[in-house]
Amino acid sequence: MKTITTIGIDLAKNSFSVYGVDAKGKPVLQRTLTRSGVIRFFANLPECLVGMEACASSEYWARTIESLGHTVRRIHPCYVKAYPLGAKNDANDAAAICEAVQRPNMRFVPHKSPEQVDIQCVHRIRQGYIRSRTALINQIRGLLGEYGIVMPQGASHVRIHLPALIAAEGSALSGLMRRNFAWLYDTLCFLDQKIAEQDGILKTIAKENEACKRLTQIPGIGVITATAMLTLAGVASNFKNGREFAAFLGLVPRQNSTGGKTKLFGISKRGDNYIRTLLVHGARAVLRSLTIGRMAQGRHSKWLAELVARRGTKRACVGLANKTARIAWSLLAHGTEYKLAA
Repeated sequence: MKTITTIGIDLAKNSFSVYGVDAKGKPVLQRTLTRSGVIRFFANLPECLVGMEACASSEYWARTIESLGHTVRRIHPCYVKAYPLGAKNDANDAAAICEAVQRPNMRFVPHKSPEQVDIQCVHRIRQGYIRSRTALINQIRGLLGEYGIVMPQGASHVRIHLPALIAAEGSALSGLMRRNFAWLYDTLCFLDQKIAEQDGILKTIAKENEACKRLTQIPGIGVITATAMLTLAGVASNFKNGREFAAFLGLVPRQNSTGGKTKLFGISKRGDNYIRTLLVHGARAVLRSLTIGRMAQGRHSKWLAELVARRGTKRACVGLANKTARIAWSLLAHGTEYKLAA
């Protein structure tokens, strides 16, 4: 067999397709591996370049294959779509990945350290609890509506009024539904407790990490956003300036330009939707406190006030989120300290 220099692997749960080429780009390998045979296959293979899509479990496989002496490059799935030939199947997907990883101008997804993966998992678990709590609150309000009881919107109203409704003797709720609502209220308290536990974990991480301490000095970035951005600490150094980092997060206008005519629309919404949402919410909090505290004076607040007057509050939130992302890039990439402009 000729020497294999590049391999594309299509990841799955149990069946993995691999496609390999030699130094001249000619195919020399195409087979399907079982999950247990992947490590054995790469352990017996000379050092080569391995490409894979940045999908579920790709972090694990990238670390595992690199530990065997290979160079692993992860590609965003949208950049592989241009290379498949023929029908959509695992073998053709592996060949497309092998072709894409050889392109000189291809963009790759940096690997995360195990600590960064841990932090990301904490955020995902916390978001899952929040979604479950929101669904539960909506269910409680919907079920109460069937008995003519309409609660104001907001989780606090449910926490305050639901125990009183359960205990009230003259309410429209039957004994059966009182028991059911009592169980739902217990579930709500359980989810509140779990969310508080995850918040405590993130606060501990923020206190022990120097990068998080620097990030929390930026207006609009708290513990949640700082720890979420910590998972991008290795990504930030791959961009040459903050503008590219903000574009990576999807905080720049979407273009549809041709014939020398530039057309700009809303933001592109690329990258991590979770971090982008946190940055926009943080910017909204800064705008709300524009006239008090540290934001009451200085060029930063003057720029914000002019932006709000010129473009409106919502566009100003996105503009401030873009600026915050650029500042965060500087802190992550260069290890600098944040200083509020006078």
